Amino acid sequence: MRDILRNKWFKVTVVLIVYLLWTLWVGSWWLLLGVPVIVDVYITRKVHWAFWKKKGVKKQTKLVEWIDALIFAVVAATLIRMFLFEAYTIPTPSMEKSMLVGDYLFVSKVAYGPKLPNTPLAVPFTHHTLPFTTSTKAYSEAVQWPYKRIAGTSEIKRNDIIVFNFPAGDTVIVGSENPDYYSQVRANARNYQQVELSRGNELSFREAEDKIRGLMKQRMEIISRPVDKRENYIKRGVGMPGDTLQLKDGLLYVNGVAAESPENLQFDYIVKTNGTPLNRTKLKDNVGISYEDIRMLSNAEYNFPLTAEMVTKLKAFPNVTEINRVHDSGVNPDIFPFSADYPWNIDNFGPLYIPKKGDKVELNMKTLPLYERIIGVFEGNKLEVKDSVIYVNGQPADDYTFQMNYYWMMGDNRHRSADSRFWGFVPEDHIVGKAYFIWLSLDKDKSFLGKIRWNRMFRFVH
Repeated sequence: MRDILRNKWFKVTVVLIVYLLWTLWVGSWWLLLGVPVIVDVYITRKVHWAFWKKKGVKKQTKLVEWIDALIFAVVAATLIRMFLFEAYTIPTPSMEKSMLVGDYLFVSKVAYGPKLPNTPLAVPFTHHTLPFTTSTKAYSEAVQWPYKRIAGTSEIKRNDIIVFNFPAGDTVIVGSENPDYYSQVRANARNYQQVELSRGNELSFREAEDKIRGLMKQRMEIISRPVDKRENYIKRGVGMPGDTLQLKDGLLYVNGVAAESPENLQFDYIVKTNGTPLNRTKLKDNVGISYEDIRMLSNAEYNFPLTAEMVTKLKAFPNVTEINRVHDSGVNPDIFPFSADYPWNIDNFGPLYIPKKGDKVELNMKTLPLYERIIGVFEGNKLEVKDSVIYVNGQPADDYTFQMNYYWMMGDNRHRSADSRFWGFVPEDHIVGKAYFIWLSLDKDKSFLGKIRWNRMFRFVH
């Protein structure tokens, strides 16, 4: 009897130490309400917590045993997914050819340190929406925890392939999530400006945006999502906190020095032939161009995303006469920070400073478009502009000190990637984990066993 009691007290002591350390990390003293529950489960046993079991019965039925095993499996899998690693699939070609559409990989949460969920009350094995519904939340915001992260095994390094929560995914149009809400507002506001101008009414872009937001709110179902329930994106981290980043004709420079290009860096090319069409199967099998990337501009002209190696392979085709890289020119209004003061495009961008925690930046009407979303949304300040004077939390401000680190993400498929060039910085609290290991890869253009890309299975990501 004495040994049994000792065993009980030993177990409850270990569990309580682990639980109290976790409570201390979370920083929510409401979790101390769980201490009496733990003591009751192991020592006093006044409450029948395992309600699916018959109290006092040593031999349970098969059904009860299955329920017991299922509950354990769900709890264990949830903890593994939250703190160790999570399965992820590549849905778009923005990282090709480094990552292919149909790659299934494990994302390490341990690498940069697992972060505490912002919304801990959620249906297991779901992300933000219940299966078979379009807008029913799979989580509750009744309990919300602040951003906290356990120390990881490594720091985020330049050129890591990173999974993160989509920063522009805080506001979502149900049933129309791509492009994101803010891109749709800007595009519609530009059209609205032109329509009003043709009627003799001149509106500022801000006024047009406000009008469009009101109309969209009336006509569409628009919802908000907390950080951990925003869509997961995967890109390469090319800009670290404190860096100054610039693109010149598609080539990346960091702190004034040409950055090392990924092995499978892609750009769009115009490929011309002698009039003989290119064979789709040969393009797929011999060069590695997926069917969805084959864009035929005319009988003798194509547009492909290509690596340097793929260009060499295409030059060997007897009917190919010319291959020229696409160069973006002019001003792209869809490029961050969406201001006439920054006439940038996907190939020519910056220089742009990537904010670092504790660093101070000058704040004026020229720099405000770069950092207004950081100040007002990501770091939760009240930001106002009155008569060209910037107010932060009601006080005039001519500088701002950043409270978090920020990162700049880009896809290796440079001309076909919706990345930081289109929506800006990625805050540290949006970082999910590091892409680590490909365990399966399926080619949607093939059938049956031919779908499996055997050469990509069980490969580490780099």
